[in-house]
This record gives sequence, structure tokens and C-alpha cells, in this order.
Amino acid sequence: MDFKIREIRTVAQGPKKLLREREAYSQLMQQGLSNKEACRIVGINEKTGRRWRNGRSADRRQKAAPPIHAVVPPSGPSRYLREDDRIYIADRLREKATVRAIAAELGRSPSTVSREIRRNRHPGNGQYRPHAAQARADARRPRPKPGKISQNPELRRFIQDRLHLRWSPEQICQALRAQFPQRPEMHVVHETVYQALYVQGRGELRRELARALRTGRARRKPRRQAQQRQPRFSTPMVMISERPAEAEDRAVPGHWEGDLIIGKDGASAIGTLVERATRYVMLLHLPDGRSAEHVRDALTDTVQTLPAHLVRSLTWDQDAEMAAHGAFTIATDIPVYFCDPASPWQRGSNENTNGLLRQYFPKGTDLSVHTREHLDAVAAELNGRPRKTLGWETPAERLHKLLAA
Repeated sequence: MDFKIREIRTVAQGPKKLLREREAYSQLMQQGLSNKEACRIVGINEKTGRRWRNGRSADRRQKAAPPIHAVVPPSGPSRYLREDDRIYIADRLREKATVRAIAAELGRSPSTVSREIRRNRHPGNGQYRPHAAQARADARRPRPKPGKISQNPELRRFIQDRLHLRWSPEQICQALRAQFPQRPEMHVVHETVYQALYVQGRGELRRELARALRTGRARRKPRRQAQQRQPRFSTPMVMISERPAEAEDRAVPGHWEGDLIIGKDGASAIGTLVERATRYVMLLHLPDGRSAEHVRDALTDTVQTLPAHLVRSLTWDQDAEMAAHGAFTIATDIPVYFCDPASPWQRGSNENTNGLLRQYFPKGTDLSVHTREHLDAVAAELNGRPRKTLGWETPAERLHKLLAA
């Protein structure tokens, strides 16, 4: 409050309007104080406070006055909590009801009720007052709101620097929480970063930074049904259903998933190998083509660089480049398992990695121009990125622990 309230109110104030007192009373009510407490602090009669809060009707002696909090009409369907819902929550809390019981009675999720109580209770005494909670919710509702990234230059620079390094928004957000644990103004969720890049008119992040995303798109792409994969080949195969259970739960390292990413007009390719437990990536150099013999030789040379206990099996799809899988198994003693038709999700780690690699090797480009050294550099960069599924460790760190053990 920017004024001093008179401690003695015995002398009549006369026709002077209590403008600043009314504003202070409004602020105290929004903080969740009762009418009696707010009136005592401001130094007014409780009847005056109730008249300010509820408004008054016109009569012969005075004009009508609006309530101190304008009544906001219900906002559409019952997606949002309304004032009667908040009154019900407050009544049940006084009766010591649990959050789950209140949520079931209101037909809401327990997290909705829990979040409502946590966000809108009084910061001092922790009490939940429904009318003050409604006022806070109404104050938060107007749109548009200023973006958090645009208001914080340090946060904006941090995000832009990591986007230049081709980090994903989710990796950036986790790095912010790790580097600034005691600064909530530096914490955002990854959707905030996407909104700053995609939503036109915000201008919070430079639009050209969208090209640093793995998709390279400057706008969102709606989900659509996946196209059918090519039919499988007729060579006898061992199906993924016969793969050991230890490979399925990723408990034991050494089970790999493989595939090819294809270049322009199908004339070039790069082989990809991903270890299921650590997500460690290795790339196959195929400068002479992607025939079954070339893929077999590249696979054999690559897996022989690894310790035997880190190569237990290989899972591939049913494309023709694995027609020589029998010869590969004889040469390396590594069994090959094949996915079911049109089931790329059975090689989820590899499919995800191929999406990451497309940031380095875009579709429609000639992949034969990339040298062995360049492929190793790309793999090292991927293996140095923190991964959510590894508890934000890098694949290289996780593999190093296995080798050290």
C-alpha cells in the first residue's frame, strides 16, 4: 500500500472519497483475507467493506455502485472450474474430505482439484477461500499473455544457443532446470519453445531457428496415418517373436536394431545401428551401394569392432538389403531377427534415431558424398546428446559405464 492508513477513525472524514482505501481493500480481498480482517487493516467499517464487495442498489438517496469484483459470466462448457465448484471444494475441505473424494464428487480429475488448491490457497495461512480463488482465476484468464521467452533476454539467448547446436526443445528445457535449479524464471516447458518458434506474430525466437529443429519445419504438421511399408522378402527369417526376452525389456546390453536411411532416388544409403539399452549409435559407410552383399560386409566389419558381450543380437525390418543375413550370422555368430510386416514400432529406438539423423542427412540428397570420418563425427555428436530415456545421461556415458564394468 502506498498510503498511510489513519489509526484513529473517530473523526468523520466528510465527503472525501476512500479511493485508495477501496483499492487497498480490493487487493487484500484478492489475497484471500476475510472481510473482517481486510476492514480492520484498511481501517473501515465492516458494513462498508461488504458494500464495496457486493455493490449496492440505487435508491432515493444514492446511486447504484458495482461490486468490487465484477461478476464474470461462466466461460463455455465445464472445462474450467466455476465459482460454485470452488465453494464446494472449500466446504468439503473444511469437512476434512480427501482430494480424491472431492474430485469424484465433482466429476473431475484429482490432479485438477489438487492443482486448484495449490495455486489458489492463501500464501500466508494456506487456507483455501473460494471467492478469492475465483478472482485469481479470472485475473489469469485474459489472453493473449506476454511470452516468458520474450520477457527474459538471458533465457532467450540460452535457448537460441542450444538450438544452433541442434538440441531439441525438450533437451533444452531439461538443461535449463539442471543449470538454474533455484531460478524458476529460467524454467520453461518444451511446448513454450515450440510456440515461440511456430506461432506467427509472437517473435520470441527468430523464425530461421526453426530450421535447426530435426524436422526443419517452420509450422506444425498434422498427424496422419502411416503409409504401408513395402512387402517382406521370401528368404527364410527368424521373427522377432522368437527374440530373447532379455532384449525386449532392455535389461541386458548388446541387442541392436538396424536399418538404412535412403538418399536421392534410392541410389545411396547409410546404415544405422542402435543399441537398445544405451541408445548408442553406429553408422555404416556404404559408398558402393546398398546391395545385400555391401550391407553384409559393412555390418560384419562394424560389429567386429565391439566386445563380444556387447553384440548379442540384431533386429532388422524385412527389406531386401538383409537377404544375406544368413551369411552375416555365420561370419559373426550373431542371430538376426526380423520385424513383422508394417511394424516399424518394433524397432522404436532405431526409427527414432533415423529421424534424428535426417537432420544431418536430409531426404532427397546424395548420401554417398559423406566420408567415413563425417559419419563418425555425426555419430559422436548424437552419442554426446543427453537423452530423456537415459535419465538425461548421454549414450556415450552409459556405454562407457558398461565397458568399465
